Amino acid sequence: MSANNLIATLEKLYKLHKSLFDLSVNKTDVIKKGDMSELDRVLKDEQKHLAAINTVEVERQRESSHYLQSRGVATTEAPTISQCIEHSSPQEKETLAHWQQKLVGIIGELKVRNELNQKLVYQSLQFVNMNLSMTQPQPDQTTYSRPNGEKKIPSSQSLFDSKA
Repeated sequence: MSANNLIATLEKLYKLHKSLFDLSVNKTDVIKKGDMSELDRVLKDEQKHLAAINTVEVERQRESSHYLQSRGVATTEAPTISQCIEHSSPQEKETLAHWQQKLVGIIGELKVRNELNQKLVYQSLQFVNMNLSMTQPQPDQTTYSRPNGEKKIPSSQSLFDSKA
């Protein structure tokens, strides 16, 4: 069995990750603009992409298993691309390594972009909280009081300042 099905699955996986990366770049711009309705739309698109990536990842694991089984390699865990590269012919090894590197690269870029977006959202949240605290008065701090509502005045403290 050749690695064609596995390579096609890796291509699909790469395209989905690339599309997700493009969405994350768009999300950065939306966060900077502060457009909440557009941000909501981008988040929904991201969820769809993640569902598709999970589906294709299951397909990749299945294809990797079939490929390794055709090579006489038994696997008990989810097979990796590296395992497939290990047991492939030189020509297939080169192609699989190429797609593995592309996937690792785009996932790395995606991770960096997501960290940036997370920082931007956190800063926006801090800005909103600062504005809220400046515009809304702080409630009086509640302290413990007696159940009947009386306030006990310490006996050593006088109600009048006799030194004045």
